[in-house]
Amino acid sequence: MSTPPEELTRPRRIRRILVLGGGYIGLYTAIGLRKQLRREEAEIAVVDPRSYMTYQPFLPEAAAGSLEPRHVVAPHRRELKGCTLITGSVGAIRHADRKVVIHPVEEGEPYELSYDELVVGLGSVARTLPIPGLAEFGIGFKHVEEATALRNQVLGKMDVAASTWDPELRRRKLTFVFVGGGFAGIEALGEIEDMATDAAKGFDSISRKDMRFVLVEGMGRILPEVGEELGGYALEQLRARGVEIKLNTFLESCEDGHIVLSSGEEFHADTVVWTAGVKANPVLNESDLPLEDSGRVRTAPTLQVRGDDGVIEGAWAAGDCAAVPDLTAEDPEAICGPTAQHAVRQGKHLADNLVRAVRGEELTDYAHKNLGTVASLGLGKGVANVGGVKLRGWPAWFMHRTYHWWAMPTINRKVRIVLDWTTALFFRRELVALGSLQSPRASFVAAATSNPAKEPAPSGH
Repeated sequence: MSTPPEELTRPRRIRRILVLGGGYIGLYTAIGLRKQLRREEAEIAVVDPRSYMTYQPFLPEAAAGSLEPRHVVAPHRRELKGCTLITGSVGAIRHADRKVVIHPVEEGEPYELSYDELVVGLGSVARTLPIPGLAEFGIGFKHVEEATALRNQVLGKMDVAASTWDPELRRRKLTFVFVGGGFAGIEALGEIEDMATDAAKGFDSISRKDMRFVLVEGMGRILPEVGEELGGYALEQLRARGVEIKLNTFLESCEDGHIVLSSGEEFHADTVVWTAGVKANPVLNESDLPLEDSGRVRTAPTLQVRGDDGVIEGAWAAGDCAAVPDLTAEDPEAICGPTAQHAVRQGKHLADNLVRAVRGEELTDYAHKNLGTVASLGLGKGVANVGGVKLRGWPAWFMHRTYHWWAMPTINRKVRIVLDWTTALFFRRELVALGSLQSPRASFVAAATSNPAKEPAPSGH
């Protein structure tokens, strides 16, 4: 193994807190620690392969062009002043030795980092299945890059469809399949369908009836988090907009865009969006931390990692990768759901408890009763269940925006988001496909390899 970055090899005279993951947990924990602990008390290092935190509830709006993608992320270097930021991924965790193996993102050999206190906030990854063609053909929806790629994909396929007279090719380009009927899938589908309908107004040869949106869901309902009544309302609204919803149905294959469903139906599509659940980051399997059956780290209500014989000194975990007991639930075995609502609060609570531990004070239990659920179905459309009050349509959509704007970290991003929304009141959203962003060097490579006849070199060369 190689040696770690220079800033982490200086003499150890103060306590080192190593935060794994720069998402909700990592960002809020590091901010809370840095505010409360002097630099003489602790060195705080944050490890993440990305240099920013993505606020995932706003990804559908970023994909639909209602928000600038850069405004739904919080840059680590701006928000985590006073912390050491390490751009890399975690390869292994050996808490018994107080060491973590770090893999640099691009160049360099893996190296070890030692620590005194470990915070595990590695989050979750897409829960995929061994479906033929999925890895090669599918698009995820957990990161801002994926939201941008999906937007470019849909608008780009509309451009191609408008430029051909082949009816089969048009049908394939204008068929969009979403797999998964939870929050991520329904919100992504609702916003993208809304955007595509708006974009179709700019085409002479494409209308909404030419496009086919298909939702594939293995359960017998959608949006189970908002309850049966609101889930049924969302189902009716989407079907009224022409969305085909296949309940109790599974995707069996999507090789080369040939879609095969468990119902026996087959058709072609160039776009398959996978939002069928998440799982704890699999790197946890390369650790000596205690895990539950689902692969999440077992924790106590104090957010300390919990082993068979009690809490494990120096180890903390929260967020999607942790099984945090839900003290507000009637079931004593209940654990907190993998939602932004919990993650934001757990990050702040973990920071407070870790500070108490450093200073020898008594820790407190994490307990938060769910405030409700909100979901967007497109511009001006939504469902919400807040404190038992059920909202539909525009009021629910407004509640969705208001809550997530409030939860979005940093004043800078809040202001930028409001400006995006305000601008949208007076101007239509930009509906331009920038698919070449995924391969920016393609045209240059084509020009460089075309082997044209020899020409005089430009002057000065």
